[in-house]
Amino acid sequence: MAKYDYDIIVIGGGAAGLTVTAGAAQLGVKVLLVESGHALGGDCLHYGCVPSKTLLRTAGVRHLMRHAARYGLPDAQLPPVDFAQVAQRISEVQAVIQQHDSVERFTALGAEVLFGAASFADDHTVEIRSDDSVVRATGAKIVIATGSGASVPPLEGLKESGYLTNREIFSLPVLPASLIVLGGGPVALEMAQAFRRLGTEVTVVQRSGQLLSNEDADMADIVRLRLESEGVRVLTRTEIQSIRRGADGVQVRLVHEGSEKLLSAAELLVALGRAPHVSGLTLENAGVVYSARGVGVDARMRTNVPHIYAAGDVTGRYLFTHAAGYEGGIIIANAVFRLPKKADYTNMPWCTFTDPELASVGLNERRAQAAGVDYTVRTELFSGNDRALAEGAPEGRIKMLLDPREKVLGVQICGAGAGEIINQWVAVQAGKVSLSRIAGAVYPYPTLGEISKRVAGNVMADKLFSGKVQSALCFLFRHQGKACS
Repeated sequence: MAKYDYDIIVIGGGAAGLTVTAGAAQLGVKVLLVESGHALGGDCLHYGCVPSKTLLRTAGVRHLMRHAARYGLPDAQLPPVDFAQVAQRISEVQAVIQQHDSVERFTALGAEVLFGAASFADDHTVEIRSDDSVVRATGAKIVIATGSGASVPPLEGLKESGYLTNREIFSLPVLPASLIVLGGGPVALEMAQAFRRLGTEVTVVQRSGQLLSNEDADMADIVRLRLESEGVRVLTRTEIQSIRRGADGVQVRLVHEGSEKLLSAAELLVALGRAPHVSGLTLENAGVVYSARGVGVDARMRTNVPHIYAAGDVTGRYLFTHAAGYEGGIIIANAVFRLPKKADYTNMPWCTFTDPELASVGLNERRAQAAGVDYTVRTELFSGNDRALAEGAPEGRIKMLLDPREKVLGVQICGAGAGEIINQWVAVQAGKVSLSRIAGAVYPYPTLGEISKRVAGNVMADKLFSGKVQSALCFLFRHQGKACS
């Protein structure tokens, strides 16, 4: 049997890589973790989830202050935002979380950590290049968890004009007076709303006819209407022709619904999806098959080379931090315990953290129709939820898809606290909990979560309060019937 330096080499210190490293090291596996950046934590901590949610909270507070009168309070006179202070708060939050993703923590668990750019010399050998050295290490198994970066299209003049991505947007020295956002996905809309609430004039440019194109149109439109009501300009069905930068900022020439337009703004944010980090890995030296979409894996997270695994954004599948962590767990089961565990994405949830939030688990109508699945829809409005009214957040709804046997196929929630409420439905789906149990449970009043009990209860109510049940009760117990019709 061949002798290797390490049992597992993990390339990438983001959610997937850290999950594999921590789990394997605690199980007595000799692990080397290689990270190309300046610190562990990956895109989520440094340029993604953590800074974006911190920024959204700051912008949300500013929004509440600006609309104090809606809550019976005096109007507040607000000075302009100092974005340097906002960026400082983001940095402070990151510093606290960084302690959990520190080198010291992972070395204490038993893993070795090296910083540098990793590349394959062969299917068991990795070279790690730093500023002053090249280290070679061999591993019985290797995990590719290098994540992804902003996808930048070859638009005329874009490279020459300069642009922002998620790597730069959170550390700007000043708040831009105006901002053009290319894209209509979660990152684009979260940033559009946040910067608008801080005082920036924002225009969103989307190629297709719908924002959040993976969601059902009726749910995505709730978010769009809210953005537009707050002053975000939204242009859908738009083709970008060219981009150039002048003395007063960036100019975008485009065709919107057949008409040419010229947009100008101080800054341009490119949020047009993600591209896997595979450049420089020399995967061909290891015989690993990959494409522009990412590194292909099977259900056990194995590449075409069985002892080389991949997880997280680099696979190009579910680009969520929680998906990366889940996939890391699948690798531990297969690579460490040698159990043939397969990934199951049936109940993979996600959430767009705009205000209102839009969260989903299971099938929505778009995916059900594409799969040819027969379904019915049940909805409940947040305007009928007492807590939502008290919070001043009546917009939105919960939408539940049921199969012909009234089994839950999926749930979408657009409204206040959707990202928290969806957690219950993740547990419901995973635990195969019946609607009757949800409807019969006691929920604290008043809470936003009562909307889940309400939508489940409506399904049960149709059966309980049917004409057949009324007639049977009257026959059995001689009830006299309704007092008023």
